[in-house]
Amino acid sequence: MKERYSRNRIYVDAEEQEKVREFRVFLGGAGIGSIISECALRFGFETLTIVDGDKVEESNLNRQNYRICDIGKPKVEALKERLLSINPNANITVVNAFIDKDNMVELLKGHSAAVNALDFSSNVPFLFDAHCRQCKIPVLHPYNLGWGGLVMAVSPDGSQLSDLSDDYHNFEARLVQRRIIDYFRLLGSPKRWLEDIMARYKAEKSPAPPPQLAVASWIVGGLCTNLLFCLATGYRVKWYPDFYLSSIKDN
Repeated sequence: MKERYSRNRIYVDAEEQEKVREFRVFLGGAGIGSIISECALRFGFETLTIVDGDKVEESNLNRQNYRICDIGKPKVEALKERLLSINPNANITVVNAFIDKDNMVELLKGHSAAVNALDFSSNVPFLFDAHCRQCKIPVLHPYNLGWGGLVMAVSPDGSQLSDLSDDYHNFEARLVQRRIIDYFRLLGSPKRWLEDIMARYKAEKSPAPPPQLAVASWIVGGLCTNLLFCLATGYRVKWYPDFYLSSIKDN
């Protein structure tokens, strides 16, 4: 095992580390994807493709992997510079463009797994998943819940997020309500902190992006990296509609 990854020992053996190195990860979105990509890179995923057409804004700095000097730059360019400063030998491919139905087929070609961190402002996230299913590419859906991180792993052979609804309007809020909040209510163990956040968000008078914290971004980064490791090495993964939710609020 390389010196760079020597502290991964015991947790990861040499054969697994090589499988991780060869695993090709696609990140659709460089918002929360900026945190996931660094965690994955430090773990040993050395082939990453990151696609996003956004530029860095000051409001990103509370939770995304950017600096003041990055404001105004394309997110993918700022992120590539940061990642290569960590591992200059990594194969980091970035595309400064928004993913759409016309370019996703070519962009996703040849990847082992994908992270769908696209905004549900259109049906593109559903089309993204549908294409990944066709190409047998597993997809991770990360969500920043402020004090908690949520990840859903979608199998090419299993249930899809679109089975819940194919209407992208307010989809993420409905997903959290029906798959998480309602689930724990049914178990008799409601997530009061999450219910309170959702109620206060819905009560806001003007439409605004959901509130998000750096806490959840880093939790999600760890969850996704762990799941990518499982996918690369053949360990068991809980597939959607099951999910991974982590927060000290649950303790």
